[in-house]
Amino acid sequence: MPDNDTDLKKQGDFISRAGTSMTVIAWVIFLIFLFSIFDHFIDQRNNPNQNIATVVYGQQKQISLQRNPYGHYISNGTINGHDVVFLLDTGATEIAIPESVANKIGLIKKQSIRIKTANGTTTAYKTRIDSAALGDIRLYDLSATILTNMKGSEVLLGMNFLKHFEMIQKGKTLTIKQ
Repeated sequence: MPDNDTDLKKQGDFISRAGTSMTVIAWVIFLIFLFSIFDHFIDQRNNPNQNIATVVYGQQKQISLQRNPYGHYISNGTINGHDVVFLLDTGATEIAIPESVANKIGLIKKQSIRIKTANGTTTAYKTRIDSAALGDIRLYDLSATILTNMKGSEVLLGMNFLKHFEMIQKGKTLTIKQ
Protein backbone atom coordinates (compact mmCIF):
# COMPACT_ATOMS: atom_id res chain seq x y z
CA MET A 1 0.00 0.00 0.00
CA PRO A 2 2.72 2.55 0.74
CA ASP A 3 4.15 1.97 -2.74
CA ASN A 4 0.76 2.74 -4.25
CA ASP A 5 0.51 6.01 -2.27
CA THR A 6 4.05 6.95 -3.30
CA ASP A 7 3.27 6.21 -6.94
CA LEU A 8 0.10 8.30 -6.77
CA LYS A 9 2.00 11.15 -5.13
CA LYS A 10 4.73 10.99 -7.82
CA GLN A 11 2.06 10.93 -10.53
CA GLY A 12 0.30 13.90 -8.93
CA ASP A 13 3.59 15.82 -8.67
CA PHE A 14 4.33 15.09 -12.34
CA ILE A 15 0.87 16.29 -13.42
CA SER A 16 1.23 19.41 -11.29
CA ARG A 17 4.67 20.18 -12.76
CA ALA A 18 3.39 19.52 -16.29
CA GLY A 19 0.43 21.84 -15.71
CA THR A 20 2.70 24.56 -14.35
CA SER A 21 5.09 24.12 -17.28
CA MET A 22 2.25 24.35 -19.79
CA THR A 23 0.95 27.49 -18.09
CA VAL A 24 4.41 29.10 -18.24
CA ILE A 25 4.80 28.12 -21.90
CA ALA A 26 1.35 29.53 -22.71
CA TRP A 27 2.26 32.84 -21.01
CA VAL A 28 5.58 33.04 -22.86
CA ILE A 29 3.84 32.45 -26.20
CA PHE A 30 1.22 35.07 -25.32
CA LEU A 31 3.89 37.63 -24.36
CA ILE A 32 5.85 36.98 -27.57
CA PHE A 33 2.63 37.44 -29.57
CA LEU A 34 1.82 40.64 -27.67
CA PHE A 35 5.37 41.97 -28.18
CA SER A 36 5.21 41.29 -31.93
CA ILE A 37 1.89 43.17 -32.19
CA PHE A 38 3.30 46.20 -30.36
CA ASP A 39 6.54 46.05 -32.36
CA HIS A 40 4.53 46.05 -35.60
CA PHE A 41 2.38 48.95 -34.33
CA ILE A 42 5.44 51.04 -33.41
CA ASP A 43 7.15 50.23 -36.72
CA GLN A 44 3.98 51.15 -38.64
CA ARG A 45 3.67 54.38 -36.64
CA ASN A 46 7.29 55.42 -37.37
CA ASN A 47 7.07 54.43 -41.05
CA PRO A 48 3.47 54.63 -42.28
CA ASN A 49 4.71 54.24 -45.89
CA GLN A 50 5.83 50.64 -45.87
CA ASN A 51 3.71 49.65 -48.87
CA ILE A 52 3.72 52.44 -51.44
CA ALA A 53 1.11 52.30 -54.18
CA THR A 54 2.09 53.99 -57.43
CA VAL A 55 -0.73 55.54 -59.42
CA VAL A 56 -0.14 55.98 -63.15
CA TYR A 57 -1.88 58.72 -65.17
CA GLY A 58 -0.76 58.30 -68.78
CA GLN A 59 3.01 58.89 -68.64
CA GLN A 60 2.93 60.38 -65.13
CA LYS A 61 3.60 58.30 -62.00
CA GLN A 62 2.42 59.48 -58.63
CA ILE A 63 2.87 58.31 -55.04
CA SER A 64 1.45 59.69 -51.82
CA LEU A 65 3.32 59.51 -48.53
CA GLN A 66 1.87 59.98 -45.07
CA ARG A 67 3.76 62.02 -42.47
CA ASN A 68 4.64 60.14 -39.27
CA PRO A 69 3.72 61.53 -35.82
CA TYR A 70 7.13 63.21 -35.58
CA GLY A 71 6.50 65.25 -38.74
CA HIS A 72 8.81 63.24 -41.03
CA TYR A 73 8.19 61.49 -44.30
CA ILE A 74 9.74 58.05 -43.95
CA SER A 75 9.25 55.42 -46.60
CA ASN A 76 10.48 52.06 -47.75
CA GLY A 77 12.40 52.17 -51.01
CA THR A 78 15.34 50.62 -52.79
CA ILE A 79 18.94 51.42 -53.66
CA ASN A 80 20.40 49.22 -56.39
CA GLY A 81 17.51 46.83 -55.83
CA HIS A 82 18.20 46.46 -52.09
CA ASP A 83 15.44 47.37 -49.62
CA VAL A 84 16.18 50.47 -47.55
CA VAL A 85 14.22 52.95 -45.44
CA PHE A 86 14.36 56.54 -46.68
CA LEU A 87 13.90 59.71 -44.66
CA LEU A 88 13.01 62.46 -47.15
CA ASP A 89 15.35 65.34 -46.37
CA THR A 90 15.10 68.53 -48.43
CA GLY A 91 18.02 69.90 -46.40
CA ALA A 92 20.40 67.22 -47.69
CA THR A 93 22.20 68.08 -50.92
CA GLU A 94 22.40 64.45 -51.96
CA ILE A 95 21.54 60.97 -50.79
CA ALA A 96 23.32 60.28 -47.48
CA ILE A 97 23.80 56.66 -46.48
CA PRO A 98 24.94 55.34 -43.08
CA GLU A 99 28.16 53.35 -43.44
CA SER A 100 26.52 50.21 -42.03
CA VAL A 101 23.81 50.33 -44.72
CA ALA A 102 26.36 51.06 -47.47
CA ASN A 103 28.40 48.03 -46.42
CA LYS A 104 25.31 45.84 -46.26
CA ILE A 105 24.20 46.70 -49.80
CA GLY A 106 27.72 46.59 -51.25
CA LEU A 107 28.39 50.23 -52.12
CA ILE A 108 31.97 51.11 -53.01
CA LYS A 109 33.69 53.89 -51.06
CA LYS A 110 35.44 56.25 -53.41
CA GLN A 111 36.97 59.67 -52.64
CA SER A 112 37.35 60.44 -48.94
CA ILE A 113 36.00 63.87 -47.90
CA ARG A 114 35.49 65.84 -44.68
CA ILE A 115 31.98 67.14 -44.13
CA LYS A 116 30.00 68.99 -41.48
CA THR A 117 26.73 67.34 -40.45
CA ALA A 118 24.28 67.77 -37.60
CA ASN A 119 26.40 65.14 -35.82
CA GLY A 120 29.60 67.17 -36.25
CA THR A 121 32.56 67.10 -38.65
CA THR A 122 33.36 63.65 -39.96
CA THR A 123 34.98 61.67 -42.71
CA ALA A 124 32.65 60.60 -45.49
CA TYR A 125 33.06 58.88 -48.82
CA LYS A 126 31.65 59.70 -52.23
CA THR A 127 29.94 56.86 -54.07
CA ARG A 128 27.63 56.26 -57.03
CA ILE A 129 24.42 54.33 -56.95
CA ASP A 130 22.94 52.69 -60.02
CA SER A 131 19.33 53.34 -59.01
CA ALA A 132 17.15 54.69 -56.21
CA ALA A 133 13.40 54.18 -56.06
CA LEU A 134 10.33 55.15 -54.08
CA GLY A 135 7.56 52.84 -55.22
CA ASP A 136 7.76 52.80 -59.02
CA ILE A 137 9.38 56.25 -59.16
CA ARG A 138 13.01 55.54 -59.99
CA LEU A 139 16.14 57.49 -60.93
CA TYR A 140 19.43 56.13 -62.22
CA ASP A 141 23.13 56.92 -61.80
CA LEU A 142 23.07 59.18 -58.75
CA SER A 143 25.85 60.46 -56.55
CA ALA A 144 25.64 59.71 -52.84
CA THR A 145 27.66 60.14 -49.69
CA ILE A 146 28.52 57.38 -47.23
CA LEU A 147 28.57 58.87 -43.72
CA THR A 148 30.80 57.19 -41.13
CA ASN A 149 29.20 58.90 -38.11
CA MET A 150 25.56 58.40 -39.10
CA LYS A 151 23.72 56.16 -36.64
CA GLY A 152 20.68 54.08 -37.45
CA SER A 153 19.64 52.58 -40.74
CA GLU A 154 17.60 55.33 -42.40
CA VAL A 155 18.98 56.73 -45.64
CA LEU A 156 18.54 60.47 -46.14
CA LEU A 157 16.90 60.96 -49.53
CA GLY A 158 18.35 64.31 -50.54
CA MET A 159 17.72 66.90 -53.21
CA ASN A 160 19.73 65.18 -55.96
CA PHE A 161 16.79 62.75 -56.04
CA LEU A 162 13.88 64.94 -54.94
CA LYS A 163 14.57 67.91 -57.27
CA HIS A 164 13.45 65.84 -60.27
CA PHE A 165 9.84 65.65 -59.10
CA GLU A 166 6.86 67.82 -58.39
CA MET A 167 6.05 67.62 -54.70
CA ILE A 168 2.81 68.82 -53.16
CA GLN A 169 2.32 68.80 -49.40
CA LYS A 170 -1.24 69.08 -48.15
CA GLY A 171 -2.05 68.34 -44.53
CA LYS A 172 -0.22 65.18 -43.53
CA THR A 173 0.21 63.93 -47.12
CA LEU A 174 3.09 64.51 -49.51
CA THR A 175 2.32 63.73 -53.15
CA ILE A 176 5.29 63.13 -55.46
CA LYS A 177 4.77 63.21 -59.21
CA GLN A 178 7.19 62.08 -61.91
